[in-house]
Amino acid sequence: MSLFILLFGILLLFIMILTKINPMIALVAVAIITGLLLGMPAAKVMGSISNGIGSTLGSMVMVLALGAMMGKLIEDSGSAKRIVVILIKAFGKQNIQWAVLLTGLLVGIPLFYNAGFVVLIPLVFAISAATGLSKLYIGLPMATALSVTHGFLPPHPGPVALAGIFHADIGQTLIYGLILSLPIAVIAGIYFPRLIMNKIQPAVIKDFVIEEGEGLPGTAKSFITALLPVFLIVAGTVGSGINGHYPGKSLFIFLADPTAALLISVIITLFIQNTSIEKAMESCAEGVKSIAMIILIIAAGGAFKQILIDSGVGETVKELTGNLNLSPLLLAWLITASLRVTLGSATVAAVTASGMVLPLIGQHASPELMVLAVGAGSLMFSHVNDTGFWMFKEYFNLTLKQTFGTWTIMESIVSVLGLLGVLLLNQFV
Repeated sequence: MSLFILLFGILLLFIMILTKINPMIALVAVAIITGLLLGMPAAKVMGSISNGIGSTLGSMVMVLALGAMMGKLIEDSGSAKRIVVILIKAFGKQNIQWAVLLTGLLVGIPLFYNAGFVVLIPLVFAISAATGLSKLYIGLPMATALSVTHGFLPPHPGPVALAGIFHADIGQTLIYGLILSLPIAVIAGIYFPRLIMNKIQPAVIKDFVIEEGEGLPGTAKSFITALLPVFLIVAGTVGSGINGHYPGKSLFIFLADPTAALLISVIITLFIQNTSIEKAMESCAEGVKSIAMIILIIAAGGAFKQILIDSGVGETVKELTGNLNLSPLLLAWLITASLRVTLGSATVAAVTASGMVLPLIGQHASPELMVLAVGAGSLMFSHVNDTGFWMFKEYFNLTLKQTFGTWTIMESIVSVLGLLGVLLLNQFV
């Protein structure tokens, strides 16, 4: 009976989102209704909602805020454009897709998906006009790279929220995510566009020059600010993972904490950028404002997650799937992918699924790999109920059929390859 109530709650959530009700309001309302229908006393329902919001935000709100500050500083300083120029020069005309893909990965690490898309899309169009290549041929590698970082790599909202809910080590999650991201991005972002667009790719690429513009930061500064948080978290995780006691281990343990790594990165960026402190602080404030609604949606998702845990629905799912002889990682992906197709938003699907799959974590599914399995599921089959679908369609002036044949298939490839990569990693960790 509890599963029927859960399905009703998901259906109600779908209807509310479909009618354009804000996802945060919809999630909280559905959490309360679901809890009451599951027989929880009203006081316990509200207590679970408060606990869910507190436990979810408590572990990741500073990471999201500092990550947003870093992203905005990098965007406003021109570091993202400098990285684009340097990589295009390094890769040359014939390998322009590779340059755009790597640019998307580097810029996508500190920037959230929408911000990264808006920053890079003018450069995609400029390259297309200069080379004579199709906008899609250039744009798909960029969109793929941003999707991969959005689904698999902290400090993006989904992976950070899931790491907090599953009590996963963010450093290890980042390392595993990096292992998955490169091959998946290459397959979905390089070979997939070439497979479907051979007929419209010109045989000869025109000579072109990308204008650097004035006032851009230096190459070293640009790459340092973009990659410093990742370097600090990975270095801290590797260093703190070495067995035994040695001088400096406490420093590595400190750096492995994403809040510490991002705070250090923000401070260093403030000192090395050629902007005033006042202007930099304005960028930081704008960065946090841009993710305020994302944080609230994650908080509301945490409330729904806690209702599912406290009501025992998660344990019911575990019991029902215990005899299926399926990997917990596969089950987590299937549940999240189903919610993604139904609800549209990757972040909402991920945090909604978390309460259902949390009991599945155990000997055969580490918390870090569960984060990546759910992240992969949250990218599955993006279609008309996803804002990313419409953003891609409108910017590239595509028909619905063309958008399904490019964007939707690309996202599905990333999702399925992510699942396969997680299952493969599970054999070795």
